[in-house]
Amino acid sequence: MGREALQDNVDQSESALGDFLDAEGNVAIPDGVTLISHLDRNTRELGGAPAYRFLDYSREDAGSAIELTWTELGDRVRAVAGRLQQVTTPGERVAILAPQGLDYVVGFFAAIQAGCIAVPLFAPEFAGQAERLESVIADATPSVILTTSPAAESITTFLRKRPRSLRPRILAVDAVPDTVGDLFNPVHLATDDIAYLQYTSGSTRVPAGVEITHRAVCTNVAQMILAGGLDTDIRSVSWLPLHHDMGLVMIMFPALCGGHITLMSPQAFVRRPHRWIKALADEGAHGRTFAAAPNFAFALAAQRGRPAAGEALDLSNVAGLLNGSEPVTPTAVDQFVEAFAPYGLARSAIKPSYGMAEATLSVASIAPDAEPTAIFLDREALSAGRAVPVEPGAPNGVAHVSCGQMVRSQWGAIVDSEHGAELADGYIGEIWLHGNNIGGGYWGRDLETEQTFRNKLLVRLASGSHAEGAPHDGLWLRTGDLGVYLDGELYLTGRMKDLIIVDGRNHYPQDIEATVSESSRVVRSGYVAAFTVPADVLPHRPTNDSGERVVIVAERAAGAGRVEHAAVVADITAAVARRHAVAVADVRIVAAGSIDRTTSGKLARQACRASYLAELSSTSG
Repeated sequence: MGREALQDNVDQSESALGDFLDAEGNVAIPDGVTLISHLDRNTRELGGAPAYRFLDYSREDAGSAIELTWTELGDRVRAVAGRLQQVTTPGERVAILAPQGLDYVVGFFAAIQAGCIAVPLFAPEFAGQAERLESVIADATPSVILTTSPAAESITTFLRKRPRSLRPRILAVDAVPDTVGDLFNPVHLATDDIAYLQYTSGSTRVPAGVEITHRAVCTNVAQMILAGGLDTDIRSVSWLPLHHDMGLVMIMFPALCGGHITLMSPQAFVRRPHRWIKALADEGAHGRTFAAAPNFAFALAAQRGRPAAGEALDLSNVAGLLNGSEPVTPTAVDQFVEAFAPYGLARSAIKPSYGMAEATLSVASIAPDAEPTAIFLDREALSAGRAVPVEPGAPNGVAHVSCGQMVRSQWGAIVDSEHGAELADGYIGEIWLHGNNIGGGYWGRDLETEQTFRNKLLVRLASGSHAEGAPHDGLWLRTGDLGVYLDGELYLTGRMKDLIIVDGRNHYPQDIEATVSESSRVVRSGYVAAFTVPADVLPHRPTNDSGERVVIVAERAAGAGRVEHAAVVADITAAVARRHAVAVADVRIVAAGSIDRTTSGKLARQACRASYLAELSSTSG
């Protein structure tokens, strides 16, 4: 698509979002606007047009489509909201623990329409997530859990661990007849009311519930439309879990703008990635479409989602594929484009992005007409807090993909957190954010809210400040992410809590993990965790050794079960020492699936570290 056509799309987006923009073109949500006010408008005006569709692959390989029109969606949401009003009072939390599907969508919007605070979670069908689910329910204290009839029994069993007085009431969304909608009483919702609690993925700590207001989510959807030059009624396709921020915001687009979304389960995508690709092409037959996914999904689709020989597939109408949630790799982008460019996919459709739950979702992305780009930064300079570009292929170069620019009406500064001072371009610091899309705080956690959401930027750059235009008395969100600006582009370099500091030098765990993945075919690429532990907890440590020492936990690749580990450990240790000048204190080769990951698929390094220390403790005990 040419630059003029792309500019037309941006102009059309601005025109269609007229009520969401002020005279200067800034995103400014008027008082009175809520998720439900727009949902009700769409129900009235769009009637029999399709709204939400779910592709069910559980019964047949080709999948069967289940669809709700706007009228049907409105009827179902009012009915469930009416039932909720019989057993709740406004402001109570209502958790959604339903399988991926249309009942989940209905339950989420019904909780908000009833005047409650929705808490999007997941059914206990997700293996290994019971502990997280228990902690979130204890934190949010929902009075009601919305689920489906088939899932109700497993949720009842799950809740039996809790004292009877602390067990929420369970309601099955699909068991509420539409006639209950006659009992619904409209509730006044304010733009700055909390719409839902978005629980963080918990990659570095216990999950916390981010308070997302109607203003925040409406702002962020508008920002995403403008950043991507998207149509307001654009069609989309998503397999992302609906309890995750990226998956949840995807269902906001139709609610706010009247578009259409096709959903499928994460399992359906992972088992056959081609299902996602085919759905994108199918929706593209009706006009421009877009989607979002974490980086691993692009690599998986390139490997296992290609069309069969002779299959007709047209991806020319894919307007944008947001690549976020985890570090974006040039390899995944290149593989995806190579796989699907023959079917009309434009390289510029891939949009490396940066987002987080505390900002509702979207923070930064590349321009509508931009293609993904990567630069190589000197490893030694990175360790010293500087971003120094080197030539591609340089022995000490580390690839970093650009995340583009901040979305409109959001400010992002690189900050020396200790002093609250903005850093110049080229210097690495913590990313701080300001804007109306930022959450209100963490539910029930005043101290954490103060530390994370209530920061003052004390010193701004005299020239070239990325905080220009933001109010001087405004509050800033500390993201915990490390980043740097170069030539107007934002690059992420890591997480502050994951940073490996050995002998006074900084190392980024993902950099060491990449070296480990490349060091041996026995290592399952992308399934490596690097972290530090105190030297005095390690067995066989040298006398008087102190400080932090590096530990590697790596999963075995398929077919590598019988390989002698000693040789693999030697290869890993040598590779890390050679490339990073770091001595590895311990290497553990574990079975596939052993390393903890968050619900969004990120490596949970701190959880892996905790498991490692617990194992050491039990062994020494």
